[in-house]
Amino acid sequence: MSAENALMKAVFARLSTDATLSAQVGADGIFDRLLPRMRLPAIVFGEIETRDYSTATEPGAEHFLTLEVWADGEGRRTAQALAARVKLLLADQALALEGAVLVSLTFQSSRSRREPKTRLFVIDLRFRAVTE
Repeated sequence: MSAENALMKAVFARLSTDATLSAQVGADGIFDRLLPRMRLPAIVFGEIETRDYSTATEPGAEHFLTLEVWADGEGRRTAQALAARVKLLLADQALALEGAVLVSLTFQSSRSRREPKTRLFVIDLRFRAVTE
């Protein structure tokens, strides 16, 4: 398994096993893609960008992972609460990866917006992870 896939699997496991987050989004409220007619609120894996981060002696990778928090048109407060919980669960946490070692996982930035066509509220959370 690639370090990128191992990272996404570990993030999914961390989020989906948290009782507080599950109570907010439901048992099946975390997705790897945006689905039509998805029940909201929900957390969706967005883009992931991976770069070589090897040293002279060790292979490594730098990953930029975006998680999207979706809520209905009146859900700004809901989306913000979910985003805060996701940050708490992931930022600076030591996750066990299959076939790789997580060196660091840090929160980088967030961006909130309202989708013009659907009027749904979205918060993009961007994390940086380094793996060996």
